[in-house]
Amino acid sequence: MANTRLPMRKIKDVLRLKFDSKLSQRDIAAGLGLAHSTVGDYLDRFRKSGLPWPIPADLTDVALDARLFPPIPDAGTPRPLPDFQYIHDELRDHKNLNLTLQELWLEYRADHPKDGYGYTRFCTLYQDWLGARDYCLRQDHKAGEKLFVDYGDGLSLVDPVTGVLTPTELFVAVWGASNHTFVEATRTQTLPDWIGSHVRAFRYFGCVPHVLVPDNLKSGVSDACWFEPELNPAYADLAAHYKTAVLPARPRKPRDKAKVEAGVLIAKRWILAKLRHRIFHTLAEMNAAIAQLLEPLNARLLRKAKKSRRDLFEELDRPAALPLPDAPYEFAEWKLATVNLDYHIEVDAHYYSVPYRLLRQKVDVRLTATTVEAFLKGERVAAHARSHVHHAHTTLAGHMPAEHQRFTEWSPSRFIAWAEKTGPAAKTVVERILGSRMLVEHGYRGCLGVLRLGKSFGPERLEAACLRALQFHTLSYRAVKSILQRGLDRQTDLPATNPLPLHANIRGREYYN
Repeated sequence: MANTRLPMRKIKDVLRLKFDSKLSQRDIAAGLGLAHSTVGDYLDRFRKSGLPWPIPADLTDVALDARLFPPIPDAGTPRPLPDFQYIHDELRDHKNLNLTLQELWLEYRADHPKDGYGYTRFCTLYQDWLGARDYCLRQDHKAGEKLFVDYGDGLSLVDPVTGVLTPTELFVAVWGASNHTFVEATRTQTLPDWIGSHVRAFRYFGCVPHVLVPDNLKSGVSDACWFEPELNPAYADLAAHYKTAVLPARPRKPRDKAKVEAGVLIAKRWILAKLRHRIFHTLAEMNAAIAQLLEPLNARLLRKAKKSRRDLFEELDRPAALPLPDAPYEFAEWKLATVNLDYHIEVDAHYYSVPYRLLRQKVDVRLTATTVEAFLKGERVAAHARSHVHHAHTTLAGHMPAEHQRFTEWSPSRFIAWAEKTGPAAKTVVERILGSRMLVEHGYRGCLGVLRLGKSFGPERLEAACLRALQFHTLSYRAVKSILQRGLDRQTDLPATNPLPLHANIRGREYYN
């Protein structure tokens, strides 16, 4: 008998397919996605109800439900069943306390001292419940559909000088239909190695699967939620480049990726086991040895199929798989950056411009070895050649507001020529301001401020103020402006400077000559 009652609409579909379409119970179960026993149960209930087919139009769903599911006569008070899910969770969550079934049975009997089950029956019922949960779906893999990827423990590299051992990771990729396998060693499971192994695997196979099935490795899956797994942005970018999809295995469900679990074991047995006595100093040496043993592995005849993995791959997976793109994927990292007030974003201690209208907004940044791209809501808003100069700026004129674009047209020669129209003193002040800065661009604003003072005070007064600034070595916009505001440029007599007193410890100018 069915334990879960389906909606009446679904039950009517069972009856319609049986009596109108004359389908078998097996076909009805397959068509509606129901268990064969469930379909049989509903048909049996309908026969026992005595109702005709078609069902009378005036019979409501509530009345039909009452006819199909009459109340069961009271057969006495049943014994209370233990809460098996609670028992299972307690045993799993308190392994460190060595919690036992007997302890949980004592708690159950404390709640039901008179009508509870005995210990033996309690254990039997729990084992039956546990066994009913341990079911699995046989997976039939379509040709060209899935490629399963995962890591296993690899061999160790040996430092030729110190002899220190460095463990490696074993990347394994297995096709679902043919079991055709790719194996390589990497230093880590980090994102660059993870992405690079995929690119090399696709190149080895010469095609791309429709679906990638990785484990919930952090390099590939940021949030291991089965319903809505969140992919690492770089991994999602790789999938988009190869026009494939990613369907991560469920957390702690090894049966979802049984193909690659078996592939890792086979790779260890037929490749690593044969290399266990060899010494490798570099990753390139190790992968060259792995590649030599990989070909015989894929060429071995499978016992049941009587064909090799490569033969099955050429027959099944390759014809149905996706073609490789024109260019391989270039590894890219993704970061989140905030647009600063100077409409630049900071990436690895370098500053790249974005359109000035994006001030204070957050943009996604895609980094490759050669480029830096900024995206806002999926739309690319900026692209630059990557620079590794720290604390420098890469700025595009098109990203600036109009008033800042004029700033980029400035140059030292332009400022000097402008100052020369005022007079030699103004020219000298501008030259010295530009020469006093580590970067000449840093002096542009100061020079602009000095020269614009000529509009307010006139070129003659500006020239006189610059002459006075040179005499007192106060070469800045603020100093020149102060001289003009205080009228000091009109003073012809300079304040007397008292000579230094003679003293035996004062060496004087002659000493240095």
